[in-house]
Amino acid sequence: MLEKNVVLDGKRILVTGAAGFIGSNLTMELLKSVNEVQIIGIDNMNDYYDVSLKEFRLKQIEELTKEVTGSFTFIKGNIADKETITKLFDQYKPQIVVNLAAQAGVRYSIENPDAYIESNLIGFYNILEACRHSYDHGEKGVEHLVYASSSSVYGSNKKIPYATEDKVDNPVSLYAATKKSNELLAHAYSKLYGIPSTGLRFFTVYGPAGRPDMAYFGFTNKLVKNEIIKIFNYGNCKRDFTYIDDIVTGVKAVMQCSPLPNEDGVKYMVYNIGNNQPENLLDFVDILQDELKKAEVLPKDYDFEAHKELVGMQPGDVEITYADVTQLQKDFGFKPSTSLREGLHAFAKWYKEFYG
Repeated sequence: MLEKNVVLDGKRILVTGAAGFIGSNLTMELLKSVNEVQIIGIDNMNDYYDVSLKEFRLKQIEELTKEVTGSFTFIKGNIADKETITKLFDQYKPQIVVNLAAQAGVRYSIENPDAYIESNLIGFYNILEACRHSYDHGEKGVEHLVYASSSSVYGSNKKIPYATEDKVDNPVSLYAATKKSNELLAHAYSKLYGIPSTGLRFFTVYGPAGRPDMAYFGFTNKLVKNEIIKIFNYGNCKRDFTYIDDIVTGVKAVMQCSPLPNEDGVKYMVYNIGNNQPENLLDFVDILQDELKKAEVLPKDYDFEAHKELVGMQPGDVEITYADVTQLQKDFGFKPSTSLREGLHAFAKWYKEFYG
Protein backbone atom coordinates (compact mmCIF):
# COMPACT_ATOMS: atom_id res chain seq x y z
CA MET A 1 0.00 0.00 0.00
CA LEU A 2 1.29 3.41 -1.00
CA GLU A 3 0.39 7.00 -0.33
CA LYS A 4 1.29 9.65 -2.92
CA ASN A 5 2.13 12.06 -0.17
CA VAL A 6 5.67 13.28 -0.77
CA VAL A 7 5.74 16.53 -2.73
CA LEU A 8 9.21 17.19 -4.12
CA ASP A 9 8.87 20.90 -4.94
CA GLY A 10 10.97 23.03 -2.60
CA LYS A 11 12.15 20.01 -0.60
CA ARG A 12 15.58 19.43 0.90
CA ILE A 13 16.77 16.14 -0.58
CA LEU A 14 19.93 14.31 0.42
CA VAL A 15 21.49 12.18 -2.34
CA THR A 16 24.39 10.05 -1.16
CA GLY A 17 26.80 8.88 -3.85
CA ALA A 18 25.96 12.06 -5.75
CA ALA A 19 29.04 11.84 -8.00
CA GLY A 20 28.21 8.23 -8.83
CA PHE A 21 26.48 7.01 -11.96
CA ILE A 22 22.91 6.80 -10.65
CA GLY A 23 23.31 9.56 -8.06
CA SER A 24 24.47 12.18 -10.56
CA ASN A 25 21.78 11.33 -13.11
CA LEU A 26 19.07 11.43 -10.45
CA THR A 27 20.38 14.79 -9.21
CA MET A 28 20.24 16.26 -12.72
CA GLU A 29 16.72 14.95 -13.32
CA LEU A 30 15.49 16.45 -10.03
CA LEU A 31 17.11 19.81 -10.79
CA LYS A 32 15.48 19.86 -14.24
CA SER A 33 12.00 18.78 -13.19
CA VAL A 34 11.40 19.89 -9.59
CA ASN A 35 10.80 23.52 -8.65
CA GLU A 36 13.22 25.08 -6.15
CA VAL A 37 14.51 21.73 -4.99
CA GLN A 38 17.47 21.89 -2.60
CA ILE A 39 19.76 18.93 -3.19
CA ILE A 40 22.57 18.11 -0.80
CA GLY A 41 24.98 15.64 -2.38
CA ILE A 42 27.69 13.70 -0.58
CA ASP A 43 30.36 11.48 -2.13
CA ASN A 44 33.80 10.38 -0.93
CA MET A 45 35.18 10.50 -4.51
CA ASN A 46 37.14 7.28 -3.98
CA ASP A 47 39.36 5.86 -6.70
CA TYR A 48 37.60 2.50 -7.15
CA TYR A 49 37.35 3.70 -10.74
CA ASP A 50 38.58 6.75 -12.70
CA VAL A 51 37.87 9.82 -10.54
CA SER A 52 37.80 12.04 -13.65
CA LEU A 53 34.43 10.44 -14.51
CA LYS A 54 33.04 11.49 -11.14
CA GLU A 55 34.44 14.99 -11.66
CA PHE A 56 32.82 15.09 -15.12
CA ARG A 57 29.44 14.21 -13.62
CA LEU A 58 29.76 16.89 -10.93
CA LYS A 59 30.72 19.42 -13.61
CA GLN A 60 27.55 18.53 -15.51
CA ILE A 61 25.49 19.16 -12.36
CA GLU A 62 27.29 22.45 -11.73
CA GLU A 63 26.54 23.66 -15.27
CA LEU A 64 22.90 22.65 -14.92
CA THR A 65 22.41 24.64 -11.69
CA LYS A 66 22.93 27.86 -13.71
CA GLU A 67 19.74 27.17 -15.65
CA VAL A 68 17.30 25.93 -12.99
CA THR A 69 15.43 27.16 -9.92
CA GLY A 70 16.90 24.50 -7.64
CA SER A 71 20.27 24.35 -5.90
CA PHE A 72 22.97 21.75 -5.38
CA THR A 73 25.37 21.68 -2.43
CA PHE A 74 28.21 19.18 -2.65
CA ILE A 75 30.01 17.71 0.36
CA LYS A 76 33.09 15.57 -0.12
CA GLY A 77 32.77 13.06 2.68
CA ASN A 78 32.30 9.45 3.64
CA ILE A 79 28.93 8.16 4.87
CA ALA A 80 30.87 5.70 7.06
CA ASP A 81 32.08 8.70 9.10
CA LYS A 82 29.28 9.12 11.65
CA GLU A 83 30.35 12.64 12.66
CA THR A 84 30.13 13.81 9.03
CA ILE A 85 26.61 12.42 8.63
CA THR A 86 25.42 13.78 11.98
CA LYS A 87 26.67 17.27 11.11
CA LEU A 88 25.12 17.08 7.65
CA PHE A 89 21.69 16.18 9.04
CA ASP A 90 21.95 18.83 11.77
CA GLN A 91 22.87 21.54 9.28
CA TYR A 92 20.66 20.73 6.27
CA LYS A 93 17.78 18.76 7.85
CA PRO A 94 16.96 16.73 4.73
CA GLN A 95 13.30 15.84 4.28
CA ILE A 96 13.89 13.06 1.75
CA VAL A 97 16.96 10.80 1.71
CA VAL A 98 18.09 8.76 -1.30
CA ASN A 99 20.97 6.51 -0.30
CA LEU A 100 22.91 5.47 -3.42
CA ALA A 101 26.40 5.54 -1.90
CA ALA A 102 27.85 2.04 -1.75
CA GLN A 103 30.89 0.06 -2.68
CA ALA A 104 29.74 -1.63 -5.86
CA GLY A 105 30.95 -4.67 -7.75
CA VAL A 106 30.63 -8.39 -7.11
CA ARG A 107 34.18 -9.41 -8.06
CA TYR A 108 35.89 -6.62 -6.11
CA SER A 109 34.07 -7.75 -2.96
CA ILE A 110 36.13 -10.96 -3.09
CA GLU A 111 39.40 -8.99 -3.24
CA ASN A 112 38.61 -6.13 -0.87
CA PRO A 113 35.82 -7.04 1.60
CA ASP A 114 36.70 -4.23 4.04
CA ALA A 115 35.41 -1.58 1.62
CA TYR A 116 31.98 -3.25 1.54
CA ILE A 117 31.62 -3.53 5.31
CA GLU A 118 32.61 0.12 5.71
CA SER A 119 30.40 1.69 3.06
CA ASN A 120 27.49 -0.70 2.67
CA LEU A 121 26.98 -1.66 6.31
CA ILE A 122 28.49 1.02 8.57
CA GLY A 123 27.66 3.79 6.10
CA PHE A 124 24.05 2.68 5.71
CA TYR A 125 23.70 2.25 9.47
CA ASN A 126 24.84 5.88 9.92
CA ILE A 127 22.18 7.03 7.44
CA LEU A 128 19.49 5.06 9.29
CA GLU A 129 20.56 6.48 12.66
CA ALA A 130 20.50 10.02 11.26
CA CYS A 131 17.01 9.43 9.84
CA ARG A 132 15.91 8.08 13.21
CA HIS A 133 17.21 11.11 15.11
CA SER A 134 15.62 13.49 12.62
CA TYR A 135 12.38 12.72 14.50
CA ASP A 136 13.80 13.98 17.80
CA HIS A 137 12.67 17.23 19.43
CA GLY A 138 9.18 17.03 17.96
CA GLU A 139 10.36 17.67 14.39
CA LYS A 140 8.61 16.01 11.44
CA GLY A 141 11.74 14.10 10.45
CA VAL A 142 12.65 12.36 7.21
CA GLU A 143 9.49 11.82 5.14
CA HIS A 144 10.89 9.00 2.99
CA LEU A 145 14.12 7.00 2.83
CA VAL A 146 14.80 5.44 -0.57
CA TYR A 147 17.88 3.25 -0.85
CA ALA A 148 19.70 1.15 -3.43
CA SER A 149 19.56 -2.59 -3.11
CA SER A 150 20.60 -4.93 -5.93
CA SER A 151 19.51 -7.83 -8.11
CA SER A 152 22.52 -9.62 -6.57
CA VAL A 153 20.39 -10.44 -3.52
CA TYR A 154 18.68 -13.17 -5.57
CA GLY A 155 21.92 -15.16 -5.73
CA SER A 156 21.55 -18.34 -7.74
CA ASN A 157 17.76 -18.31 -7.42
CA LYS A 158 16.38 -20.99 -9.73
CA LYS A 159 12.95 -19.38 -10.14
CA ILE A 160 12.74 -16.77 -12.88
CA PRO A 161 11.83 -14.00 -13.28
CA TYR A 162 12.99 -12.83 -9.85
CA ALA A 163 10.14 -11.46 -7.73
CA THR A 164 10.47 -9.46 -4.53
CA GLU A 165 8.44 -12.16 -2.74
CA ASP A 166 11.16 -14.75 -3.46
CA LYS A 167 13.30 -16.03 -0.61
CA VAL A 168 16.74 -14.40 -0.78
CA ASP A 169 18.68 -16.02 2.05
CA ASN A 170 21.55 -17.49 0.03
CA PRO A 171 23.80 -14.72 -1.33
CA VAL A 172 26.73 -15.86 -3.48
CA SER A 173 28.93 -12.79 -2.86
CA LEU A 174 29.73 -10.45 0.03
CA TYR A 175 28.35 -7.57 -2.04
CA ALA A 176 24.99 -9.35 -2.26
CA ALA A 177 25.07 -10.11 1.47
CA THR A 178 25.59 -6.43 2.31
CA LYS A 179 22.69 -5.40 0.08
CA LYS A 180 20.34 -7.93 1.68
CA SER A 181 21.57 -6.64 5.05
CA ASN A 182 20.54 -3.12 4.01
CA GLU A 183 16.99 -4.36 3.46
CA LEU A 184 16.92 -6.07 6.86
CA LEU A 185 18.29 -3.01 8.64
CA ALA A 186 15.81 -0.71 6.88
CA HIS A 187 12.93 -2.99 7.88
CA ALA A 188 14.03 -2.96 11.53
CA TYR A 189 14.31 0.85 11.58
CA SER A 190 10.96 1.23 9.84
CA LYS A 191 9.37 -1.08 12.40
CA LEU A 192 11.02 0.48 15.46
CA TYR A 193 11.01 4.16 14.55
CA GLY A 194 8.33 4.58 11.87
CA ILE A 195 10.74 5.67 9.12
CA PRO A 196 9.00 5.11 5.75
CA SER A 197 11.57 3.24 3.64
CA THR A 198 11.68 1.80 0.12
CA GLY A 199 14.45 -0.43 -1.21
CA LEU A 200 15.15 -0.67 -4.94
CA ARG A 201 16.76 -3.77 -6.43
CA PHE A 202 18.54 -2.44 -9.50
CA PHE A 203 19.32 -4.77 -12.41
CA THR A 204 22.59 -4.16 -14.38
CA VAL A 205 22.40 -0.40 -14.87
CA TYR A 206 24.23 1.00 -17.91
CA GLY A 207 24.49 4.10 -20.08
CA PRO A 208 26.65 7.16 -20.90
CA ALA A 209 29.24 8.12 -18.25
CA GLY A 210 28.55 4.87 -16.42
CA ARG A 211 30.86 2.71 -14.32
CA PRO A 212 34.03 1.47 -16.06
CA ASP A 213 33.94 -1.78 -14.07
CA MET A 214 30.71 -2.79 -15.82
CA ALA A 215 31.06 -5.18 -18.77
CA TYR A 216 29.91 -2.83 -21.54
CA PHE A 217 32.37 -0.11 -20.46
CA GLY A 218 35.26 -2.44 -19.60
CA PHE A 219 34.86 -4.33 -22.89
CA THR A 220 34.95 -1.04 -24.81
CA ASN A 221 38.13 0.10 -23.05
CA LYS A 222 39.83 -3.21 -23.87
CA LEU A 223 38.70 -3.31 -27.50
CA VAL A 224 39.94 0.24 -28.07
CA LYS A 225 43.36 -0.87 -26.78
CA ASN A 226 43.28 -4.00 -28.97
CA GLU A 227 43.12 -6.23 -25.91
CA ILE A 228 41.23 -9.51 -25.51
CA ILE A 229 37.86 -9.43 -23.74
CA LYS A 230 36.87 -12.39 -21.58
CA ILE A 231 33.28 -13.54 -21.86
CA PHE A 232 32.40 -15.52 -18.75
CA ASN A 233 30.56 -18.83 -18.56
CA TYR A 234 31.40 -19.28 -22.24
CA GLY A 235 28.75 -16.70 -23.11
CA ASN A 236 25.95 -18.68 -21.42
CA CYS A 237 24.87 -15.80 -19.22
CA LYS A 238 21.86 -13.54 -19.46
CA ARG A 239 21.56 -10.08 -17.93
CA ASP A 240 18.57 -7.80 -17.49
CA PHE A 241 20.31 -4.63 -18.73
CA THR A 242 18.50 -1.50 -17.50
CA TYR A 243 19.17 1.90 -19.06
CA ILE A 244 20.04 4.75 -16.70
CA ASP A 245 17.12 7.00 -17.73
CA ASP A 246 14.65 4.22 -16.87
CA ILE A 247 16.30 3.76 -13.47
CA VAL A 248 16.07 7.49 -12.72
CA THR A 249 12.40 7.63 -13.79
CA GLY A 250 11.69 4.75 -11.41
CA VAL A 251 13.59 6.26 -8.48
CA LYS A 252 11.87 9.63 -8.88
CA ALA A 253 8.42 8.00 -8.99
CA VAL A 254 9.18 5.97 -5.86
CA MET A 255 10.46 9.03 -3.98
CA GLN A 256 7.01 10.62 -4.21
CA CYS A 257 5.10 7.65 -2.76
CA SER A 258 5.99 6.59 0.75
CA PRO A 259 4.74 3.16 1.88
CA LEU A 260 1.73 2.95 4.16
CA PRO A 261 1.95 0.49 7.07
CA ASN A 262 1.76 -3.11 5.86
CA GLU A 263 -0.10 -5.92 7.64
CA ASP A 264 2.61 -5.86 10.32
CA GLY A 265 2.34 -2.09 10.73
CA VAL A 266 5.67 -1.41 9.00
CA LYS A 267 6.12 1.38 6.43
CA TYR A 268 8.39 -0.68 4.21
CA MET A 269 8.51 -1.71 0.54
CA VAL A 270 10.99 -3.27 -1.89
CA TYR A 271 10.79 -3.10 -5.70
CA ASN A 272 12.69 -4.52 -8.63
CA ILE A 273 13.75 -2.02 -11.29
CA GLY A 274 14.87 -3.96 -14.33
CA ASN A 275 14.16 -4.13 -18.04
CA ASN A 276 12.19 -7.39 -17.67
CA GLN A 277 13.99 -8.70 -20.76
CA PRO A 278 17.26 -10.58 -20.18
CA GLU A 279 19.80 -10.48 -23.01
CA ASN A 280 22.28 -13.23 -23.83
CA LEU A 281 25.86 -12.07 -23.21
CA LEU A 282 27.01 -12.99 -26.73
CA ASP A 283 24.11 -11.04 -28.28
CA PHE A 284 24.94 -8.10 -26.02
CA VAL A 285 28.57 -8.16 -27.17
CA ASP A 286 27.49 -8.27 -30.82
CA ILE A 287 25.24 -5.22 -30.38
CA LEU A 288 27.98 -3.40 -28.46
CA GLN A 289 30.63 -3.88 -31.16
CA ASP A 290 28.09 -2.91 -33.84
CA GLU A 291 27.28 0.37 -32.07
CA LEU A 292 30.97 1.09 -31.35
CA LYS A 293 31.67 0.79 -35.08
CA LYS A 294 28.74 3.07 -35.96
CA ALA A 295 30.01 5.69 -33.50
CA GLU A 296 33.54 5.33 -34.95
CA VAL A 297 34.95 4.23 -31.61
CA LEU A 298 36.18 1.13 -33.45
CA PRO A 299 37.13 1.00 -37.15
CA LYS A 300 34.58 -0.54 -39.53
CA ASP A 301 36.93 -3.42 -40.37
CA TYR A 302 37.72 -4.27 -36.72
CA ASP A 303 38.21 -8.02 -36.35
CA PHE A 304 36.02 -8.54 -33.33
CA GLU A 305 36.20 -12.35 -33.30
CA ALA A 306 39.98 -12.18 -32.79
CA HIS A 307 39.51 -10.12 -29.64
CA LYS A 308 37.14 -12.28 -27.62
CA GLU A 309 37.83 -15.30 -25.44
CA LEU A 310 35.19 -17.55 -23.90
CA VAL A 311 36.10 -18.52 -20.32
CA GLY A 312 34.48 -20.20 -17.29
CA MET A 313 32.25 -18.62 -14.67
CA GLN A 314 33.75 -16.10 -12.23
CA PRO A 315 33.29 -16.65 -8.46
CA GLY A 316 30.27 -14.72 -7.17
CA ASP A 317 28.63 -14.49 -10.60
CA VAL A 318 25.22 -15.91 -11.55
CA GLU A 319 23.96 -17.25 -14.86
CA ILE A 320 20.91 -15.05 -15.21
CA THR A 321 19.28 -11.91 -13.83
CA TYR A 322 15.65 -11.32 -14.76
CA ALA A 323 13.40 -8.79 -13.03
CA ASP A 324 9.72 -9.32 -12.35
CA VAL A 325 8.47 -5.71 -12.36
CA THR A 326 4.76 -6.48 -11.88
CA GLN A 327 4.57 -4.58 -8.57
CA LEU A 328 6.45 -1.57 -9.95
CA GLN A 329 4.06 -1.43 -12.91
CA LYS A 330 1.00 -1.86 -10.69
CA ASP A 331 1.96 0.85 -8.20
CA PHE A 332 3.50 3.41 -10.57
CA GLY A 333 2.21 2.58 -14.05
CA PHE A 334 5.81 2.38 -15.20
CA LYS A 335 8.29 -0.21 -16.36
CA PRO A 336 11.71 0.26 -17.99
CA SER A 337 11.45 0.10 -21.78
CA THR A 338 14.70 1.32 -23.38
CA SER A 339 16.04 -1.35 -25.74
CA LEU A 340 19.61 -2.57 -25.36
CA ARG A 341 20.50 -1.25 -28.82
CA GLU A 342 19.12 2.22 -28.00
CA GLY A 343 21.05 2.30 -24.73
CA LEU A 344 24.35 1.07 -26.18
CA HIS A 345 23.98 3.52 -29.08
CA ALA A 346 23.78 6.38 -26.55
CA PHE A 347 26.77 4.99 -24.65
CA ALA A 348 28.92 4.60 -27.79
CA LYS A 349 28.12 8.14 -28.90
CA TRP A 350 29.06 9.51 -25.46
CA TYR A 351 32.26 7.42 -25.36
CA LYS A 352 33.37 8.87 -28.69
CA GLU A 353 32.74 12.43 -27.46
CA PHE A 354 34.37 11.92 -24.05
CA TYR A 355 37.47 9.95 -25.03
CA GLY A 356 37.84 11.10 -28.65
